Amino acid sequence: MRITGLGHAGMFIETAGGSILCDPWIKPAFYGSWFPFPDNRSLDWERYGTADFLYISHRHRDHFDGWALQQYVPKDIEVLLPDYPTDDLERDLRALGYDNITYTQAGEVIERGPLRLMITPLRAPSDGPIGDSSLSIDDGTASILNQNDSHPLDLEKLLGFAKPEVYFTQFSGAIWWPMVYDLPQESKQNFAHLKREAQHKRAMYYVEKVDAPHVFPMAGPPMFLRDELFGYNGYGTDDNAIFTDQAQFIERMQAEAPQYAGHIFVPGTVVELNGGQLSMSQTLYTDAEIEAMFADKWGYLQQQRATRQEEIAAEEASRAPVLAPAEMLAAIKEWWEPLLRKSRTIRLGVGGPVRYTIGDLDMVVDFPKAKVREYAGEETGYWFTIGADLVSTNIAEHEIDWSNSIFLSMQFTAGRVGKFNEFIYTFMKCLSADRIEYVENWYSEQTDTSEDVQLGDWIVQRRCPHLRADLSKTGKIEDGVLTCSMHDWKWDLASGRCLTTQGHPIRSHDIENQISQAATAPAEV
Repeated sequence: MRITGLGHAGMFIETAGGSILCDPWIKPAFYGSWFPFPDNRSLDWERYGTADFLYISHRHRDHFDGWALQQYVPKDIEVLLPDYPTDDLERDLRALGYDNITYTQAGEVIERGPLRLMITPLRAPSDGPIGDSSLSIDDGTASILNQNDSHPLDLEKLLGFAKPEVYFTQFSGAIWWPMVYDLPQESKQNFAHLKREAQHKRAMYYVEKVDAPHVFPMAGPPMFLRDELFGYNGYGTDDNAIFTDQAQFIERMQAEAPQYAGHIFVPGTVVELNGGQLSMSQTLYTDAEIEAMFADKWGYLQQQRATRQEEIAAEEASRAPVLAPAEMLAAIKEWWEPLLRKSRTIRLGVGGPVRYTIGDLDMVVDFPKAKVREYAGEETGYWFTIGADLVSTNIAEHEIDWSNSIFLSMQFTAGRVGKFNEFIYTFMKCLSADRIEYVENWYSEQTDTSEDVQLGDWIVQRRCPHLRADLSKTGKIEDGVLTCSMHDWKWDLASGRCLTTQGHPIRSHDIENQISQAATAPAEV
């Protein structure tokens, strides 16, 4: 088996049963904010486009690049479609002309001669754009796991496919917190450090559970080459960003878990596997060039910024004309109010009005009343400031996932009073009737009264209230606070209150208090 790195999460996998093109991404994504790091434009894309199979892990635009597919990938390629609850990814692919689609099933092994593969989808509201997935491959000569951005809950079932010799996984940040928030610089620095630590712990949790001898961190970080975002590369020019790079992660992983070999995986990296033996080479960059990219990363990023401003200008020129405030308000009102009326759990979870300042439009989404209206001067616990050109473009394109466009672009600012509210962002990524219906049903099924487990001196419900991870495996208690290592969410066990976001309480009680109450309870007569 031979795996060639195509940049970010992209790879070209040659097996004994055919070749697989995974997540090719070339053009800047998220309104010209994200660029693949390092530059991957000089790869032999004509060759990689002739693969036997196409696998797009999910709809995020750093994985699904419509331009790259149109430019290089024939329409008759067999598409391996993850089993998602809504058909948005399928519609996107069919709109580009891809009709040779194989509908995979969760946990189902697909065989093509000696090639065995399995796609493991995730379907919770927080899994990418309501859907993320990993790809397991075994062709008799080698076995690999491309976990990509996904955070699977049932690792035993996933790893039951085959013992991976090589493990590819996302490890770095892909979120806007805390960079875009209205916070003092010291707070941003503290929150950025906590976010990087949480990301690292989660990545290491998977590294140790998968237990593959060779680890290839990938799927991030991107380059931010817009002038206003340039300082957010890496840890940031002011130590207020969250984007650990491959070399930094490998250095720390090898100090913490030296039993695993970490490898740099960039465009042109070729990994060859045969009978447990691994060898590596490079087809695009010299070893000295790769070393310089990481040793003098800011120098490399500045060189890239200087040569790629035309791409940023071209993206800005492609945006839709800016709508007048009244026209924009009417369009959003017509679009969102029917969805708000269907969103009972989300509306209750937000619990108040959210303010949006969009160019000259100052509006409120009144979640409890399911109304969109002009801002009337009231206090709001959450607020956004977004450029009118971005919102006008989302309206023109009827973009149903504003996380997969505006928010990941980081071309906005936000503020809040109190804790993060997951329900706000869930609504903003579910701007279609089928997505809202799915998410509302998903939330209604999350109340877990079936099973408890003992963690130290506490009895807690087995399933995490966030994404139903098994807390007997992912939970850790310190000073009465339970942390789920899957996404670093926290709960105060004495009260059951979630410390990370509004809502999502946990069922819990301490054993000592339970025993004491039982001992002092009056006997039945």
